[in-house]
Amino acid sequence: MHVPTEVCPPAGPLSLSADTSEGRTVPIVIGIDAHKNTHTAVAVDEVTGRQLSEITVRARATGHERLVGWARELDLVRRFAVEDCRHVSGGLERHLISRGERVVRVAPKMMAQTRRQARTRGKSDPIDALAVARAALREIDLPEACLEGPERDLRLLVDHRETLVHRRSEDQARLRWLLHDLDPNLDIPLRSLDRYVVLDRVRKRVETMAPTVARELALELLKRITEQTRTVNQLQRRIETTVADLAPELLQIQGCGGLSAAKIVGETAGIERFSRESKFAMHAGIAPLPVWSGDNTRFRMNRSGNRQLNTAIHKIAITQIRMYEPAKMLLKRKMSEGMSKTEALRVVKRYIARRVFETMKKGARAPVDLSPAVA
Repeated sequence: MHVPTEVCPPAGPLSLSADTSEGRTVPIVIGIDAHKNTHTAVAVDEVTGRQLSEITVRARATGHERLVGWARELDLVRRFAVEDCRHVSGGLERHLISRGERVVRVAPKMMAQTRRQARTRGKSDPIDALAVARAALREIDLPEACLEGPERDLRLLVDHRETLVHRRSEDQARLRWLLHDLDPNLDIPLRSLDRYVVLDRVRKRVETMAPTVARELALELLKRITEQTRTVNQLQRRIETTVADLAPELLQIQGCGGLSAAKIVGETAGIERFSRESKFAMHAGIAPLPVWSGDNTRFRMNRSGNRQLNTAIHKIAITQIRMYEPAKMLLKRKMSEGMSKTEALRVVKRYIARRVFETMKKGARAPVDLSPAVA
């Protein structure tokens, strides 16, 4: 596969970025547009935002090392800004950090906003990399990447379990249609095809039916669902054990079970990345966005942020307003003030996000505060 070679800047730009009056160099930001097979990097002057140099390398260890060498040859104080693309950018981030480089993550939405404001129209890897760098210049407090530890392992386990649950749900739906065709009188309670006793009872009933293709497929689906259920249950026990060791304080929050706590830990990827709880709430898409002007003051739902983290906190909120008196009272109070139930629920989620942040910040460094998540 052909990989574009390094694109050098016009003669002279690098010398223009040197601060000769103080005998030092001006820092640069290197924006990286990461892909499966290639990574494109653009170096930008941190003071002027002017592009200095550009390179495209293979998305392999040799290409990562070539990228580090290219950056160091610029002979400037530098930091890397990588578009946050989960698995696509993970290997690159780990390589840069292991080589002592500073790396910050840029959310794709920030890059898109910067690209729309750029003078250069269109879309290409260099344009995207330049947008990543300039987004990092604009946002001075982006979360800094670090070598992934047990949080990443926990996130992978949670993602794998959810994938298996989704596949099992599809198989359960297909099985129900086949069973209805085989015997319309066969009564299977809703949400019961993940219980061994029900699966065993249905299997024995299907085995007594006349041999047909539908019977054959139903038995195959029953076997697959049973195996999937066994794997899902094993993963859940492993996840709950891991999160109990990694973040036991989260389990003290009302409505936060093992799976929700694991989702929060895995998606947060290190609470120390966030200096304030408001930044954590914004990262989770829970901090409301102002949409008011003049005397009309109101806020709307935040549709950005980490939706997986938002989902975990939403589940905690739903449980609390159903079973936890302080959350019920807060919901009623906000609704009595004129908020809709949906708007009041967002307030409950905001309180829970604050409690989650404070709890994770304390961690094992202080005794666990068992006070309510919602005041």
